[in-house]
Amino acid sequence: MQAVHAIRFGDPTALELVTDLPDPTPGPGEVAIDVSHSAVGLIDLFFRQGRYQDRPGMPRPPFVPGLEVAGTVRALGGGVTGLSVGEQVVAMSSGSGTGGYASVYIAKAPLTVSIEGRGIDPALAVSVIPNAAMAHVALTQVAHLVAGESVLVHGALGGLSAGFPGVAKQLGASRVVGTVLPGKLAAGRATKLPYDLIVDSTDLHRALGDEKFDVVIDPVGGTLRTSSFDVMAPGSRLIAAGNASDDWGHQVDTNQLWFRSITVSGYNAGAFLPAHPEFVPAALAAAIEATAAGLAETDVDVLPFSQAVTAHRRMESRDVKGPHRAHSGGMTVSGSHRRRPPRYQMRVGRAVLRRVRVRVRVRPGPGRGRR
Repeated sequence: MQAVHAIRFGDPTALELVTDLPDPTPGPGEVAIDVSHSAVGLIDLFFRQGRYQDRPGMPRPPFVPGLEVAGTVRALGGGVTGLSVGEQVVAMSSGSGTGGYASVYIAKAPLTVSIEGRGIDPALAVSVIPNAAMAHVALTQVAHLVAGESVLVHGALGGLSAGFPGVAKQLGASRVVGTVLPGKLAAGRATKLPYDLIVDSTDLHRALGDEKFDVVIDPVGGTLRTSSFDVMAPGSRLIAAGNASDDWGHQVDTNQLWFRSITVSGYNAGAFLPAHPEFVPAALAAAIEATAAGLAETDVDVLPFSQAVTAHRRMESRDVKGPHRAHSGGMTVSGSHRRRPPRYQMRVGRAVLRRVRVRVRVRPGPGRGRR
């Protein structure tokens, strides 16, 4: 098998493709997957950079990055039912955040869902289904969204954020507005994601006037988090779902929460889902329905594992419109883009990388797999 290893903490050159590794086998309650596509996201960059190296349980080199994969069932561990060898599936991480950049992945059965016969491209599936499932849990179990409420989503074209508009509409949201930086407004206007409006995040008052929201999804953090208070109605909920701003010193004045009668809750899917696995099946089912209904439509590019360094460099420089996805002949970067790539371009994440003569459905060769 083959897998991309982070051999040290550091820049993208820390990623190295290793071949001829032993094929892993599933244990009880596990599923071995022949990977066709594997997700690449900002969290992978943070792990590779070593940002969390001092926190217990975080990966240390050498490790295989990657949280989510799409592919076909290779083998079933003891006690696994409801799946068959050869069935097309998508799997979410069990919380370790590692193992995805490989041609064989061992997934937990409850976090693995079939997409067999749904007509969903695996590159699209791994790009949107896990994020849409995480969005479903955030909206139903943390934000407690009620039909008819309005939702504001920051970083609207990013990986996790892109899962929210379709699921929010599915749950009965009356209006879903996204925010992006000024340089991404054109891409925002052209996105296929079902936002009612996308506005400039740097001046919410000018962009939104007196409009107030019931739920705010904020994976950005920093000053945008506190400026969001001005567009929140009494009784509204803000979900802190990330820190893409890289502002680790930012703090929230709890007196403002009291005075405005608003709530701020944290949502880290890597912590929440393993603690509450009972919410995952319904979330995955809803995510598949949203994807099949076209509520998560986005363009996806693919790069080979051998170009993992390139994929990380592109994401690090923000030269993509959203998250990356990896593919076992390649790396898939998923996201919205104003043009749909020709059918024979590689599709990598949310930008279009023009790699002619390479198709999405590249399969690993015999004997290849993941660590």
